[in-house]
Amino acid sequence: MAEELRVALVQRASSTDPAENRAALADLQADPALDADLVVLPEAFARDFGKPGEDVSGDAEPLDGPFAEAVAKLAGQDRTVVAGMFESSDDPARPYNTLVVRGRTESAYRKIHLYDSFGYRESDRLTAGPWQPTVVEVEGWQVGLMTCYDLRFPELARALVDAGAEVLVVPAAWVPGRDEAEHARKVDHWRTLARARAIENTTYVVAVGQAAPRYTGHSLVVDPDGGLLADPGPDPAVVTAVLSRPALVRARSTNPSLSNRRHLAG
Repeated sequence: MAEELRVALVQRASSTDPAENRAALADLQADPALDADLVVLPEAFARDFGKPGEDVSGDAEPLDGPFAEAVAKLAGQDRTVVAGMFESSDDPARPYNTLVVRGRTESAYRKIHLYDSFGYRESDRLTAGPWQPTVVEVEGWQVGLMTCYDLRFPELARALVDAGAEVLVVPAAWVPGRDEAEHARKVDHWRTLARARAIENTTYVVAVGQAAPRYTGHSLVVDPDGGLLADPGPDPAVVTAVLSRPALVRARSTNPSLSNRRHLAG
């Protein structure tokens, strides 16, 4: 069981051209900053959402399609990569918003909570995944998967931790506000929610956003005490951090809130 987990967060904006985004994955193979155990890219990296309400179904792919293959090539044999895509569903007009996991670990997570909020209606063009908390193992660490709006639902984070998660990975395309004040509030929501999920669950949170100006950026690594280990700001960046098992054990010993819980009878 590894005492450390090296993570790399790729804060970059995708385009509406899937071929361009696959080429970006190929370019990342030469980036020394991606010498990590776990590399995380944002939500919808295979194909950006586009304009509000835009149909993305024409670029949906199966889990063995070109984008997943490109993710697998980036991962190679030495690391695990998580990246967002639109996955074909039984309804051709409404694909899943999916995180594909390739490399030393292979899995997928379909976004449970669709973004029907702040004037958006993600459910009009996408299908929600089933209630199926997804935890994968990366170098002996248990990693729970969430996507963007899922961050606002503490019950999902707690279900992942109850399933063993020690790290919550949250790829996102966090939409900014329509004016300066609302934008500041949206960034504050992102930071506050990520830190809350870390503190209440005594777990690491690795939250990766698409870059400005279409999205907020501000990818975060939060430790189990709520300490902020990384925040590169809004612009494109690759952020690295090392997660420490002794720090996780120490936080859960100092603040044993998970074991101190009391449950309703029945």
